[in-house]
Amino acid sequence: VSGLYGVRYQVKDVARSIDFYTQRLGFKLDRKHLPAFAQVSVGDFRLTLSGPGASGSRPMPDGQAQEPGGWNRVMLQVDDLPAAVEVLNKAGVRFRNEVEAGPGGKQIQVLDPDGNPLELFEPAH
Repeated sequence: VSGLYGVRYQVKDVARSIDFYTQRLGFKLDRKHLPAFAQVSVGDFRLTLSGPGASGSRPMPDGQAQEPGGWNRVMLQVDDLPAAVEVLNKAGVRFRNEVEAGPGGKQIQVLDPDGNPLELFEPAH
């Protein structure tokens, strides 16, 4: 392994996902090849969005389909979690839970349009 390239999420509609990540979360569009895939980024983090026609979405040798969702998630740091939640709530973004707080900070889970989870995380100060 020479380093971390990024994270791949399976999505059903790449164009819709580009809109969500760039318009709702402030990611930058790096490249796109609709309808198969796109790459968006924030800072040094790259997220590859693989649609149904992408090579990164093909079924496994046993026939199992790659699908969106799950519980593993990308953690995105925010400076003010309550303010971020308010903005996203007004924009109609779906949340999985309410804000949780612990010794490491506060977090909430957000769902992208295909049900892929993201965590907004405000570290403890």
